[in-house]
Amino acid sequence: MGPCCFSAQDQFDNLEKHTQWGIDVLEKYIKFVKERTEIEINYAKQLRNLSKKYQPKKNSKEEDEYKYSSCRAFLATLNEINDYAGQHEVISENMTSQITTELARYVQELKQERKSHFHDGRKAQQHIETCWKQLESSKRRFERDCKEADRAQQYFEKMDADINVTKADVEKARQQAQLRHQMAEESKAEYSSTLQKFNHEQHEHYHTHIPNIFQKIQEMEERRIVRLGESMKTFAEVDRQVIPIIGRCLDEITKAAESINQKNDSQMVIEAFKSGFEPPGDVDFEDFTQPIKRTISESSLSNSKDGKSESRFSSKSKGKLWPFIKKNKGAGPEDFSNLPPEQRRKKLQQKVDELNKDIQKELDQRDALTKMKDVYIKNPQMGDAASVDHKLAELGQNLEKLRLEEQKFLGWLAEVEGRLPVRTEPARRQSGLYEPQNTLTVNNCAQDRESPDGSYTEEPSQESELKAPPPDFDDEFDDEEPLPTIGTCKALYTFEGQNEGTISVTEGETLYVIEEDKGDGWTRIRRNEDEEGYVPTSYVDVFLDKNVKGAKTYI
Repeated sequence: MGPCCFSAQDQFDNLEKHTQWGIDVLEKYIKFVKERTEIEINYAKQLRNLSKKYQPKKNSKEEDEYKYSSCRAFLATLNEINDYAGQHEVISENMTSQITTELARYVQELKQERKSHFHDGRKAQQHIETCWKQLESSKRRFERDCKEADRAQQYFEKMDADINVTKADVEKARQQAQLRHQMAEESKAEYSSTLQKFNHEQHEHYHTHIPNIFQKIQEMEERRIVRLGESMKTFAEVDRQVIPIIGRCLDEITKAAESINQKNDSQMVIEAFKSGFEPPGDVDFEDFTQPIKRTISESSLSNSKDGKSESRFSSKSKGKLWPFIKKNKGAGPEDFSNLPPEQRRKKLQQKVDELNKDIQKELDQRDALTKMKDVYIKNPQMGDAASVDHKLAELGQNLEKLRLEEQKFLGWLAEVEGRLPVRTEPARRQSGLYEPQNTLTVNNCAQDRESPDGSYTEEPSQESELKAPPPDFDDEFDDEEPLPTIGTCKALYTFEGQNEGTISVTEGETLYVIEEDKGDGWTRIRRNEDEEGYVPTSYVDVFLDKNVKGAKTYI
C-alpha cells in the first residue's frame, strides 16, 4: 500500500479521536448545567422552607405580634424571600429546557453525523486501497509475463543456433516466444490501463473525496464549538433575566424595612398595656407628735374601711403599689374583672365583637335556609321544605342564646365605661338582664376593687346592683294604640312563651302578624284583642299581605 494511504488513515484516526473528545466536552458541560439546576432547586426549596418556618402560625399569639410595623416588615421579608426562591426555580427550569434538554438532543444528532462522516471516510479509504491492490496485481502480472517472454525468446534463439535441433523444434520455440511476447504486450496494456485508472481515482480521492469529508468534519466540529459557546451565553442570560425581579424583591425588603415606625410601635405597646388607673396622689404628713387620731389621705393607696390605719408600706399593701400590679394566675373570671379597667374594656369589647360575628354568621345561615325553603315550596321536586324547619328552629335557639350572651357582655362593658347601654327595641326583646329604669347607677372604681394581692376583682355587691329583674315585654304595649295587622302566620312548632312580652303558640295555629322581624329573630303577633306578643321568627311561617294599605285592626 502506498504511503499516502497510510497518511490519510492516520489523519482519520486523529480526527476520530478529536471529535469524540469534543462530544465528551459537550456531555461534560451538560452534566455541569444539570448539577447547577439541582443546586438551584435545592436552594429554592431551602429558602421556601425557611420562609415557611418563620411564617406566623394561624390562630396563635404570633398573629397578634404582626400588628407592629417591625413584625410586618419581617413578614414582608419572608414573603419576598419566597418570591426570591421562585426566581431560582425559574433559573433551574430555564436552564433545563434551554440548555440541558437542547444540548442532549444536539449531542445525539452530532453522534449520528460524526458516524456518517467517518463511515464515508472509511469507505473512500477502502475504495482507494482496492484500486491500489488491482494496480499491484496488474503490475505483477505484467512483470511475470515480460520475464516469461524473455525466457521464451532466449530459448528460441538457443534452439535456432543449435544445428542438431530439428526445424520443427525451432518453429515450435519461435511460436512459443511469439505467444509469450503477445501475452506480455497484453499485460502491459492492462497494467497501463489500470495505472491510469488508479491515478485518476487517487487524484479524486486526495483532491475531492477526502477533502470533502474533512470539510464536513471540520464544519461539524465548528458547529459543536459554536453551540457550546451559545449554551454558555444562555447560561449567563438565564441568570440575567431574573436579576430585575430579584432586585425588586430586595427593593421590597428595603421598602418594608424603611416602613418600620418605632413611634407607632411604642404607642401600640402603651395602648395595649395601659391600665386606666389614676396615679396615686401625695401622701399626707402624719404628725406623731400630736395626740390626735392619725388619718390617711384618700389619695393614698392604703385602705381604711374598718377605721384602722395601715402603713402604706406594710407587707400587705406592697403588691398594690401602682403600676406594679400583680395578676391572677390561671383562668380569670368571665367578666375579666381581674384586669385593670382599660385592659378589661378591651377584652370585653373583643368578646362583644366575636359574639357579633357569631350572630351574623347564624343570621346568614338562617337567611340561606329561608331562601332554600322558599325554593322548595315553589319547586317541591327540588326538595322537601319541611326538612329545613328543624334546622331553622335550631338556628333560632342559637341566635337567642348568642344575643343573651352579647347583652351580658355589653352590660359589663357599659359598667367599665361608666354608663349603661341605651336600650333599643330589639335589645328589649333579646335580653332579660336590664330594667329600663335610668335610676340604676354604676358605682364602682378600679382602685376600690383591688384584691389584697393587687389583682383587679369584682365586688359582689356591685354585681348584684346590675342584675335587675327581667324586662317586661308588655311595657311596650301599655298605653299604645293597637297596631294594624300586616299579614298572617302559621305556627310551625309549639312555643312556650315563658318570658314576659312573649306569647305562647301551638303548632298549626294561625295568628295575625302586626310587626315583622327586624333582624333580631323575633316577630310580633296577635291572637285576639287581649293577646299579643313576640315569638321566634323561625317558629312561624309568615304570609304578609302586600295589598293592605290602610290600618286594619283586629276586632
